[in-house]
Amino acid sequence: MKRSALLSVGGAAALAWAVGLAGAGTILAAPQVAAAQAPDCANLARAGLFAQTTVTSARVVPADAAKGAPAFCEVTAVIRPVEGSNIGVVYRLPEGWNGKMLGLGGGGWAGNVRIEAAEPGLKAHYATAQTDGGHASTGVWDTAWASNPEAVKDFSWRAIHLMTDVGKQVVARYYGRPQSKAYYQGCSTGGRMGMIEVQRFPADYDAAIVGAPVYNLTVQTTALVRTQTFAAPGAGFTQDLLSRVNQAVLRACDAKDGAADGLLTDPRSCGWDPAEMQCKAGPSGSDCLNEAQVNALRTAYRGVQTLDGRVAAWPLERGGEAGWSFFIGVSGKDPTNGGGIGGLWGPILGDPNFDTARFDPAADLARVRSSEFARTYEANNPDLRAFAERGGKLLMWHGWNDPGPSPVATITYFQQVQGVLGQDQQSARLFMAPGVGHCGGGPGPDQVDWLDALDNWVQTGKPPASLLATKANAPISRPLCAFPAEARYKGTGDLNDAANFQCR
Repeated sequence: MKRSALLSVGGAAALAWAVGLAGAGTILAAPQVAAAQAPDCANLARAGLFAQTTVTSARVVPADAAKGAPAFCEVTAVIRPVEGSNIGVVYRLPEGWNGKMLGLGGGGWAGNVRIEAAEPGLKAHYATAQTDGGHASTGVWDTAWASNPEAVKDFSWRAIHLMTDVGKQVVARYYGRPQSKAYYQGCSTGGRMGMIEVQRFPADYDAAIVGAPVYNLTVQTTALVRTQTFAAPGAGFTQDLLSRVNQAVLRACDAKDGAADGLLTDPRSCGWDPAEMQCKAGPSGSDCLNEAQVNALRTAYRGVQTLDGRVAAWPLERGGEAGWSFFIGVSGKDPTNGGGIGGLWGPILGDPNFDTARFDPAADLARVRSSEFARTYEANNPDLRAFAERGGKLLMWHGWNDPGPSPVATITYFQQVQGVLGQDQQSARLFMAPGVGHCGGGPGPDQVDWLDALDNWVQTGKPPASLLATKANAPISRPLCAFPAEARYKGTGDLNDAANFQCR
């Protein structure tokens, strides 16, 4: 699956979110091992090779010429560090190994061991490592596992760490030498897993790609508040009306960045007020809004804070309205199973029957964020000094049109990292993608060779100042600029050509 990122959640896109992964760059493969010296895949299934780990299968998978994928040794195992913990892992060890390992993250409330996620890395001859996050369910909203405290620890931090630790042992035994570099890549929940790694286990990876991270439970409380906002009497939207709002926003703000191209380079510069679409009298029509809808949009754009300044709901960005319904109950229906929290109300608040429609930020936000679940699960720590001091590189990215985890939340975290490491730090970079939805999709160019960019950064020591973004189904390209720089049109030439834009 040649994708720069994961698709938005909703219908078939939910599967893509849990399965998809950023496209890997092309890297020169190391010389293949001579047949007489080829590693023995089946030998990896011998009992006792890896502590607390039972290998259930070790088999050779033939090369797939149609996909350009090499043959590889596939190792399936279960890691059981304590009673009640069952961490499923899959390692894929390619012929022509490039000497590096690539750890991969999951999506939603699930891990990801599917071959589709590993294929980009395998084609670039990385040894790949994946985990089910400590529970076999692949349902992105399935939280039944959370009744087991050990499964909560697994999904929160232990699975991704032990997947990495055991994976390095598997790689060294199979190839006869350790990896030269270990990289991590993930988006959404996979982004949170990457943040867990660089924050809590800074020696696990030399570099990490973190996209649209669901790094704390404000993602879920935000979804709850947003859905409540549009569930107010008269405040619901059809998809068609949302699209009309989007068109009005673009008419007002699209050209402010110097290019009328259907994309807002930084939506925060757009101050369009939905009152401009308010009906002159009576209920909303096909192209105008009633008062309740105007108020709902204002709340969504503004976000919601408690009286003491804590974020209960991050703002939705102007310009992405057409994609909101993937995450938000804009028509009175909740597509996210209680803001994506669902069955977690028991572990979080001690009340499995909590009515999400009655969530009150003033009363409930503090309980959510101070819960034992939050302490185990959240990845808030901006102090990356241990990771940076050993040369670690963190490449973060987020789509401006993301209606799930907030791009503003990711910017906030990145700025906190800068506050700890210094404005001139050389260990972390953030790239914002105009017009791109949750881990991909949307009208903006969403195909970026993140893995190749990360590898170049590690090999050269030079942080990327810009990256080329393209789109699979449209003839458009743009430079993505290292935050806070933005791509600006030079004033002449094709608006679809990245060569006619510069970062400034």
